[in-house]
Amino acid sequence: MVPNPFKFGTDLWDPSHRFETSWILSPWALFFCRALISLYAFTTLIFVLAYQCINSPNHCGASQAQFSYFTSLTYWGIAFYFLFAALHTFTYARTGRPLLNRFPRFLQALHSAFYTTIVVYPFVVTIVYWARLYDGHWYKVTYEGWSNISQHALNSVFAFFEIVIPRTDTPPPLHILWLIFLLALYLALAYVTEATKGFYTYDFLDPAKQKGWVAVYVFGIAIGCVILFGVAWGLIKLRKWVTESKFGMEGKFAGVKKEKTMIDREVGGKEAIPLRGEV
Repeated sequence: MVPNPFKFGTDLWDPSHRFETSWILSPWALFFCRALISLYAFTTLIFVLAYQCINSPNHCGASQAQFSYFTSLTYWGIAFYFLFAALHTFTYARTGRPLLNRFPRFLQALHSAFYTTIVVYPFVVTIVYWARLYDGHWYKVTYEGWSNISQHALNSVFAFFEIVIPRTDTPPPLHILWLIFLLALYLALAYVTEATKGFYTYDFLDPAKQKGWVAVYVFGIAIGCVILFGVAWGLIKLRKWVTESKFGMEGKFAGVKKEKTMIDREVGGKEAIPLRGEV
């Protein structure tokens, strides 16, 4: 029988709840941190839209243009990821069974892919902005300094939090294709924006100014994205080795009972991990 490529795997999904637990924080503390990050991200996005709408001479034109920028789109991604991650962590802390584990398998796979974008794209945004777009002069208006620090620096802090604090496993290498595919979609959006609204979101995408360098920038960012995926993968692997293998900090789990219900993480019982009880 030919296997169905759209089943997204048949093994048990995240048996030790790595997406909802931490090696150092309790589930409730992890929920609070994720919810706080989501609240800050949404507050930033809404304030930026409102500020630009109020101060825009063309009646919210600047606010509308925000949805054409990769920075803004990735920040919306951060806000929604931490919202859903907080929700899954909350349901796990409260019931011992996260909402994520009740989803269809394709939604679970999409959440895993969503996580991968969160630990890679913010670093792409931060590096490109400070290395290529920032003009070297600090902002005279407090709002501009705050909004740029929030979207071009704190975004990477939030990504680093998800790499270091939760017990998430290393993302599948197949997710590299997912990252490149989304970058390609954004590139299409950037040129649709120029065709419909008459401006380039980033000057390095303008063929009239950059000529052949456009291809260099596009492929350079794509290659950088793959490298950053490898860095994130390595950091997650290092965190797992240090916390779990070296210091035996398997994690903090939901439940008040100290008894540990053991479950095989892989088919064949290669690794058994406690689901309930606090280690």
